[in-house]
Amino acid sequence: MSEIRIESLTMPAAKLGPENPLPPLERLKTDLSINFPPDLPDEMVENMGYGRITNLLPYSFQDGFDRHLEDTAFKVAVLENEFLRATFLLEFGGRLWSLVHKPTGRELLAVNPVFQLANLAVRKAWFSGGVEWNIGTIGHSPFTCSPLFACRVEGFDGTPVLRLYEWERFREVPFQIDAYLPETSQVLFIQVRIQNPNEWDVPMYWWSNIAVPETSDTRVLVPAESAYCLGCEPGELTRVPVPEYKGVDYTYASSVIQAADIFFDLPDGQIPWIAALDGEGVGLVQVSTSQMKGRKLWVWGQGTGGRNWQKFLSPHGHGYIEIQAGLTRTQLEHLPMPASETWSWVEAYGLLSADPDIVHGLDWRRACQHVEKKVGDLISADELTAEHQRWSGFVDAKPVENYQIGSGWGALARHLQEANSQTNRLSSGLSFGDDSISEEQAPWISLLDKGSFPEGNPRYPPAGFVVIPKLGALLEQASEEDGFGNWMAWYHLGLIRYHAGDRAGAKQAWQKSLAQAWTPWAVRNLAYIARFEGDLDQAADLILEAHRAAPEILPLAVECGRYMIESNRPKDWLDLVKEMSASQRSNGRIRLLEAQASLLVGDLETVKRFFKDGVIVADLREGEGSLTDLWFDFQAKRVSIAEDIPLDEDLIRKIKENVPVPESIDFRLKSGIGV
Repeated sequence: MSEIRIESLTMPAAKLGPENPLPPLERLKTDLSINFPPDLPDEMVENMGYGRITNLLPYSFQDGFDRHLEDTAFKVAVLENEFLRATFLLEFGGRLWSLVHKPTGRELLAVNPVFQLANLAVRKAWFSGGVEWNIGTIGHSPFTCSPLFACRVEGFDGTPVLRLYEWERFREVPFQIDAYLPETSQVLFIQVRIQNPNEWDVPMYWWSNIAVPETSDTRVLVPAESAYCLGCEPGELTRVPVPEYKGVDYTYASSVIQAADIFFDLPDGQIPWIAALDGEGVGLVQVSTSQMKGRKLWVWGQGTGGRNWQKFLSPHGHGYIEIQAGLTRTQLEHLPMPASETWSWVEAYGLLSADPDIVHGLDWRRACQHVEKKVGDLISADELTAEHQRWSGFVDAKPVENYQIGSGWGALARHLQEANSQTNRLSSGLSFGDDSISEEQAPWISLLDKGSFPEGNPRYPPAGFVVIPKLGALLEQASEEDGFGNWMAWYHLGLIRYHAGDRAGAKQAWQKSLAQAWTPWAVRNLAYIARFEGDLDQAADLILEAHRAAPEILPLAVECGRYMIESNRPKDWLDLVKEMSASQRSNGRIRLLEAQASLLVGDLETVKRFFKDGVIVADLREGEGSLTDLWFDFQAKRVSIAEDIPLDEDLIRKIKENVPVPESIDFRLKSGIGV
């Protein structure tokens, strides 16, 4: 019998905390700055230069998390039949958290025993474990730490289906995930559909990231004889043979020293699958229809940085690797999705058991052929295609029971369609009802329905950022008709103009917002513009003004510290730190900024105390070198004073060559698969 039920799962967890109320204005890097193989197909080169977002708008950062773990109850949906039990974290991207093979009691995924957050995603907050559904753009899903709509629909023969769906705002498209376990099925089916309801093409991206345990005898198998490796050589996307490069068989992740992304090049026409099998030839397999042509292996590596990141994300001894599947051959690409187009595919997850002597033998081709036969025994390509076709019978079925409401942005999109007298292009199976509308969407609904935009209280930071051109045009019109508009209307107009590349227009809008009502929120945005334009002194003055008006906003304090240090005013920043509350002063990022400023004014004792205290910077970013840079600069300054020698590049080079970095602060991820 197949069933679905809602349960509560309790585990030690960090708090996600509040979203950052400041709009993310930082411009993102859009060029790859890596060398491509000379034989890289033109289509892949084009896809790599296409569709990259310029900043995070309209989303906000989720950076209010901490690292304190306490038992927390999570809302989960459980799908179960005779063979499998699948558990989904509804409040966190609908992640497939656990997949248990019931006859053997074997957990097929890497299940993190704790919910530990770190700054590894496009919106910052991210956690390891399970299967993550990534849509929109490179850098993990914007929904990784957000709830999806969740409901039950009836599949064929009454099979219960867990439907997860949302409205993705980078591309302004809906997506849905239908998960189900037919009564006698030995695989979990994941049916995915993305619809482009727009009258224009949009860049599209999807990868399913599957965490599996990292063990010394686990081998990753995939039907490919070559791959593109990011991390095998510094600054290069390198074409490498499978399974070995420079004497390292990287299909055993435990043999890889440094972090690497390995994108397998599956031949056209090949049934796409990937498996992670242990020493006994048993483990998880993922197979899909041909739409998902990409397969990837991600490893943190056995180097100090990789090991530290593993410990940062999970208790010691719970290492993981990821096997991944996507729409493109690499994760550096977006695909053009035509207007009014619909894409769909089916993925299947299950236990695979193969002959360990063949799986771990020296003949790679024979091992893959053997595993592929076992995949076919589990579910053939024809059966997978037939399942995808059967799904069309209930893909638009209306929910029979609702489990969770997502965001109101899909409802706003529906209202915008109706306001423009457009034909409803949204599936009847996706209910973006008005019950999902919150204070974030309410002003925009008012703009559509009444032609007016509520002013809001200047004491509180505006929420609900929007970058939709049609709404921007309506807001421009309403502001002009009103004469001057109001402070909040001009504030949002500035964001819309800024996202469209009109920096001068954004600056003008925020100045008009200040003319209507002084707010630290508009001042902060103008500080960013001044910084972008190279006026670091004005940027520091403005951000300090904003911070003093809203000292309780931690992200504003952090920005203030960065701007003050950049403008060569470390003493002013240190004086400001003394005025902060105890909770802010103890924050890891504030402590790091304090140590950086202290080094600049020659206060080595404060820097020494920072390292002695073992300060943890909860929002340390993957690839960020702040801790090691501070360590080397501190050692160079100390030696310079002690030996009365110049503090120059030559001294810093010698320090880096001869003074080891404490392992606890070394999060550096180097290139070189076997070094």
